[in-house]
Amino acid sequence: MDFTSVHNIHEQTVFEAVAEAAPRYPGVAHNPDLLADVACVALNRVAARYIRHDVDLAFFLTEKERTENERLVAEAVDSAYGFVQARHAMAARR
Repeated sequence: MDFTSVHNIHEQTVFEAVAEAAPRYPGVAHNPDLLADVACVALNRVAARYIRHDVDLAFFLTEKERTENERLVAEAVDSAYGFVQARHAMAARR
């Protein structure tokens, strides 16, 4: 069995949103490990939806759903940056 084509529809969008938002979070932006943590936290805040092929999105998501997904991802990424920054600051004080 080959499941390598199965992926969460939000992964690429979240990765792009994390990269785009990074300049607004200089305490995190230059640390690849923290950026990966931000992506993980953000992905855990949006509902997982799995597909095999990205073209499937064109057939199964309405424009309203796409817009809502973009909003949810943006909120999740901003929240994730705040969470990771706070945790990193707490760890640094120990």
